[in-house]
Amino acid sequence: MDVVGARIEPEIEKHEAAEGDMESDPALERELEPVPRWQDELTVRGMVAALLIGFIYTVIVLKIVLSTGMLPTLNVSAALLSFLALRGWTRLLDRFGIVSRPFTRQENTIVQTCGVACYTIAFGGGFGSTLLGLTKNTYELSGDSVGNGPGSYKEPGIGWMTAFLFSCSFGGLLTLIPLRKVLVVDYKLTYPTGTATAVLINGFHTSEGDKNSKKQIRSFLKYFGGSFVWSFFQWFNAGGDACGFVQFPTFGLKAWKQTFFFDFSLTYVGAGMICPHIVNVSTLLGAILSYGILWPLISKNKGDWYPANVPESSMKSLYGYKACICIALIIGDGLYHFTKIISITFKGMYRQFSGKRADNRVRNVDNTVSLEELQREEIFKKGNLPAWMAYTGYALISIVAVVTTPIIFRQVKWYYVVIAYAVAPMLGFANSYGTGLTDINMGYNYGKISLFIFAGWAGRDNGVVAGLVTGTLVKQLVLISADLMQDFKTGYLTQTSPKSMMVAQAIGTVMGCIVSPLTFMLFYTAFDIGNPTGYWKAPYALIYRNMAILGVEGFSVLPKYCLALSGGFFAFAALLSMGRDVMPHKYRKYVPLPMAMAVPFLVGGSFAIDMCVGSLVVFVWNKMNKKEAGYMVPAVASGLICGDGIWTFPSSLLALAKIKPPICMKFTPAP
Repeated sequence: MDVVGARIEPEIEKHEAAEGDMESDPALERELEPVPRWQDELTVRGMVAALLIGFIYTVIVLKIVLSTGMLPTLNVSAALLSFLALRGWTRLLDRFGIVSRPFTRQENTIVQTCGVACYTIAFGGGFGSTLLGLTKNTYELSGDSVGNGPGSYKEPGIGWMTAFLFSCSFGGLLTLIPLRKVLVVDYKLTYPTGTATAVLINGFHTSEGDKNSKKQIRSFLKYFGGSFVWSFFQWFNAGGDACGFVQFPTFGLKAWKQTFFFDFSLTYVGAGMICPHIVNVSTLLGAILSYGILWPLISKNKGDWYPANVPESSMKSLYGYKACICIALIIGDGLYHFTKIISITFKGMYRQFSGKRADNRVRNVDNTVSLEELQREEIFKKGNLPAWMAYTGYALISIVAVVTTPIIFRQVKWYYVVIAYAVAPMLGFANSYGTGLTDINMGYNYGKISLFIFAGWAGRDNGVVAGLVTGTLVKQLVLISADLMQDFKTGYLTQTSPKSMMVAQAIGTVMGCIVSPLTFMLFYTAFDIGNPTGYWKAPYALIYRNMAILGVEGFSVLPKYCLALSGGFFAFAALLSMGRDVMPHKYRKYVPLPMAMAVPFLVGGSFAIDMCVGSLVVFVWNKMNKKEAGYMVPAVASGLICGDGIWTFPSSLLALAKIKPPICMKFTPAP
């Protein structure tokens, strides 16, 4: 989901397309300035800052995807933090009389690109979904069924996870390199995420942006410190099961049992400040519909609709309803958007190839093309990677993946990988073109479709593992190619060389392939990851594994009336999505988002309440001072998210050292 064109990932991808031509934003209209060499845009301080930002957001991303799975847009926050980090560093050096090189918007773009590429691996790599779905714990939670056969699991390991990520994360960087000029310059696709990020970065590097940055730095540091200290205080009082503020029965013990309480998570309060109001309200509606109405009603039929003696996490119990209805909402919304984007893509391609191109160039009042626009195009055309080099690199990476993937996963046949790499460029182009038009990256939907296809193809013995692994592979290839085009759009508008952007992407991807497995293993060792009744629920691990089981077995494994209910919610999701497109704008903004509603069907309502608190803060702030809220909300939200998120790192070290909180604050009914 995107506030200004980024995404809620891994599971929620609902973007608002930019209205009008954002390339003509006033922040972009500046006098021509000297452009540094592409080598000068890559600096040591920039790479250090990118590694720090990548690590911070990897911790944050893993905390979110391993708890609820609903990831808000962090691109704006990362762009802001990269600016604040290097602006603060240069000012610090100036105070000590040390001369440093100027901090340019090109360097800002490189740092943001590299940092985002690093933490993208944390959610795109499947640590909270497909890869975690391979673990023995998820295998056991899925219950006893024919498709969930013995040995269809693989325990996490730094070695094989790093090798797998290296084999599947670089192909997407090369598939569309020869077509980048066509998509960005010739077709002038909007790519609202990339354009909005460029507007933000260009706005930072103005006199007004420099003035605001001082307030942003102070606010970020203040809320970062406060969030970190508050998280430590929360940990101090959480010395036992169901203890601490994370289990605070805000609305009473009866509501608490149905997950309706404010758990004082500043990560989700900050996320709520970043997400649009309709996202937050949709999650709350989903929580009310599921944990407030649906699950209590179905639970009354225990022993009739589903067996009373099976584990609650089994697909044959209440969890079967939870998982299938959640999947129905996701697929109903996703399939509608998939069909919509494919039709828009083909329609747009037809217009391009028939010569009906839209000219989005920034023009002067006399209808001549601006000098800055010509300078952008010249810079973008210069930094060209030869097509033969891109194709050769893709072929070599494909060979490496074909050899290594079946070694890592014996259930995955070499020809599955060949097919995935063969279709990825075609799917990647369609996805990147659609992303440029609508800002909706359909990589996860391509991954889900691949999961079902390969799970069914591989059969009962190998289907679950083959589906999860090959789905991850296709998703990574398609997702990353579209993300790269977004970044190229940002580089185009900030006059950053494509060569330096490509190098930054590659460096960031290398960082992510190393940092993400290490950080995940720290979490996995320190916390009870995947426990459906604990904090670290990791709901999408079970969802994706059960998708693979459904791909193998069909619907025979489901409890009574589950298929009928799922079909109803599938249609409900598709109708809601259709309604948002056909209704007038003044009404469609009130239609809830099915993807956002789906998350609390599994994890409950506490995080939705946190996000609504964040939404309320932004609403009140906008009413009081809209101009200040415009540039201060991202800084405050980033401080809250980073402070709370970073505390997870020392708390995991304390858990590994067997140091437990000294106090258990618990609430029980009065005698």
